[in-house]
Amino acid sequence: MDQALKTMIANMPEKTGKNLDEWKELLKQQAIEKHSVAVKFLKEQHGVSHGFANTIVTLSKQNTDSAEDLVSAQYKGKEALLPLYDALISTLKSFGEDVLITPKKTSVSVIRKHQFVLIKPATKTRIDLGLKLKDVEPQGILEPSGPFGTMCTHRIQLKTVSDINAELNDWLLKAYNKSV
Repeated sequence: MDQALKTMIANMPEKTGKNLDEWKELLKQQAIEKHSVAVKFLKEQHGVSHGFANTIVTLSKQNTDSAEDLVSAQYKGKEALLPLYDALISTLKSFGEDVLITPKKTSVSVIRKHQFVLIKPATKTRIDLGLKLKDVEPQGILEPSGPFGTMCTHRIQLKTVSDINAELNDWLLKAYNKSV
């Protein structure tokens, strides 16, 4: 969590009259699905400024599952890919203590200062890696971003642990070094 967000959350009780957990509970009771409707509700019914309302709604919708639960859910029915995922995570963590592994609902973001890799179990037999490598032409195992769209500049498809080789490590390290 960046410092600005931490400060905003710390100031929330003074500026809005409730802490984040209280706002989350209120929104949970309202069961408003649409982001913009929830923001409007907080602004109009509770006098919350737009910035605080947007932050409260965003944080209230974040999944509270643990990292392990999120990864387990991603690989349900794709358990054969878990050794590949584990080897990939081990490789990425070896780059430095500043590598942050952040599981989401359908993928895992790998962040240094910025996200540099996105890991997604694409099929029962393949993991797709999205990489951020601006100004690098696709070559070898490095393909255009494909299903990642603008989120990543390139994709690498992995099917077995043996796909974690020198060429892959070189591309991962390049993405890591560009993420400062």
